[in-house]
Amino acid sequence: MRTVDTTHFMQDSTIENLKQGRVARDDLVRHLAAHLDIRRFKDVAPNGLQVEGCADIRSIVVGVTANQILIDAAIAAGADTVLVHHGLFWKGDDPRIIGYHRQRVARLLIHDINLLAYHLPLDAHAELGNNVQMGRKLGLTPIGSTGENNLVMLGQLGMGVDVKSTVLAAYVARHFGRRVTLFASSTRLIRTIAWCTGAGGGFLRDAIEAGADAFITGEISEHHIHEARESNISLIAAGHHATERGGAAALGAYIAERYGIRYQFIDVDSPL
Repeated sequence: MRTVDTTHFMQDSTIENLKQGRVARDDLVRHLAAHLDIRRFKDVAPNGLQVEGCADIRSIVVGVTANQILIDAAIAAGADTVLVHHGLFWKGDDPRIIGYHRQRVARLLIHDINLLAYHLPLDAHAELGNNVQMGRKLGLTPIGSTGENNLVMLGQLGMGVDVKSTVLAAYVARHFGRRVTLFASSTRLIRTIAWCTGAGGGFLRDAIEAGADAFITGEISEHHIHEARESNISLIAAGHHATERGGAAALGAYIAERYGIRYQFIDVDSPL
């Protein structure tokens, strides 16, 4: 069993909660803020507690995005907390709590459910992050990172051989269990691979400047296709949702192990 260092945050009240399979909400929020180092990120969403529910946490439902299906599933499961990568509040959004947004918030409040969300901090974390989880899923050996907040990882296939872009695309599709799109196929064989989960297309230039032969991400914009073609780099889009399942699930497992509480990952799929 993995030993967990608790010396920097564990207090008597938390130890007592562990015996009962629960953790105080505020203790968990403080610990995750430190563990994910949320202060170093200039993000487009608030990281941490987005909707306040009950004071003690015993059961968590984890998912990629806070949507009505996930919230209703958490209610059905008897969870007191929902933890996601994509929360409910984003810079530039309409601030009014109306329509579907009202329904989501209302369901959380009526059932006294906490909503925790971690965006960029969960992408970048060295052990639990989406990028690290994606690299492990694909069997990539990390050799470095680049881009803002080191959000682009660099690595090589564990087999240590060069492959064609079509072979790499098929390999990615097989490991994610879904169709992926090879938007640009370079003429060179692929050894060094850059990757960034989710809407990571904006980091394509970082991958190019790092000398990567291929860039794997979740979703891209139209202009990225031309940039990849003209830079002779293979560009693979495997789906925003699909590439970001790993971080939320890993964070949920980490919390469950640390505090002895129940957690369940519920996948509300999205084709994008």
